[in-house]
Amino acid sequence: MSKILLFIVNDPAFFLSHRLAVAKGAQTKGYKVHVACMPGPAVAAIAAEGFEFHSLPLSRSGRNPLAELGLMFTIWKLLWRLKPDILHLVTIKPVLYGGVAARFAPVKGVVTAISGLGFVFLSRGLKALVTRKVVSTFYRLALGKRNLRSIFQNPDDRDLLLSMSGLNESKAVMIRGSGVNLSLYTAIPEPEGLPVVCLAARLLRDKGVEEFVEAAKILAARGVKARFQLIGDIDPGNPATVTRTQIDQWREDGVIELLGYRDDIATLFAAANIVTLPSYREGLPKVLVEAAACGRAVVTTDVPGCRDAIDPDITGFLVPVRDAKALANQLQVLIEDPALRSRMGMAGRELALRAFSIEKIVEQHLDVYGQLERIV
Repeated sequence: MSKILLFIVNDPAFFLSHRLAVAKGAQTKGYKVHVACMPGPAVAAIAAEGFEFHSLPLSRSGRNPLAELGLMFTIWKLLWRLKPDILHLVTIKPVLYGGVAARFAPVKGVVTAISGLGFVFLSRGLKALVTRKVVSTFYRLALGKRNLRSIFQNPDDRDLLLSMSGLNESKAVMIRGSGVNLSLYTAIPEPEGLPVVCLAARLLRDKGVEEFVEAAKILAARGVKARFQLIGDIDPGNPATVTRTQIDQWREDGVIELLGYRDDIATLFAAANIVTLPSYREGLPKVLVEAAACGRAVVTTDVPGCRDAIDPDITGFLVPVRDAKALANQLQVLIEDPALRSRMGMAGRELALRAFSIEKIVEQHLDVYGQLERIV
């Protein structure tokens, strides 16, 4: 009889981009893979892989307490129906709700993927402080199952969660990101012409989108010749999303190129010279891993997750968070020095080969599953 592996994740497209390789690796090891998440266009691709899909009434905003309780009850019923050997919870709400539900269900082993601590830990003010207290209590409940491993992508998130959740350090596992397909993301020489600077992310304030636009304006005012591409779309379910009004204004200003959502990042990075991500905090950003694999120099912020995705001053530069001028200064250094870009890009490719190959990441996940199976 096949072992059952159940993924619970917020969004089907996120599952495909960040956990598909792990699921396929588990499938080759004999697991029957199930995926539970909100409905969406990417569900068809999940089913095409031979995975069984389960629809969940997930809302990332979560402002209706009754709906949130209903979601947790739905997860609990699903766990009782499937009785999974391994329950793999990905992103914050599945970790919290699924972790609590698993304590009262026949689940043999639980894996929680802590890939960044979310908007609530970046926000300021009294409301955010109270919310953090509530979430901290929730983590204590969610991570309390005996047969559990929590995967972290950077040491800052690990240490913070260990301190606030009571999680035993022996249950914490470090895996650097979601990996990258090194045969798809290849390093080729930079294109000729005006240097192209890319930021690929959901259009959220805490991704540093506003600082990127401001840095582009600063460089334009200095007469620095380059193209600035913003790749991604707004996220209406996220309180940090930029607005359509802002996007319309940026388009009118004409300083940056707005490419919208794209699924051909490898092609876009191959056509670029520099990749930037001035984020406020991350788990370990996949986009910087992809930039390294493509052999592109990086400018990112000196914050948890981002600084863990590069070798500072070797594969890219770190700048202070929320500092558009510092971002502009380091981008200008790279824009004006193609030899430095090339050296950093080559070092980035070596980093990707050493630390970020998808095969290595899949192997590490399967090892975690094996650890849980060996615990009686």
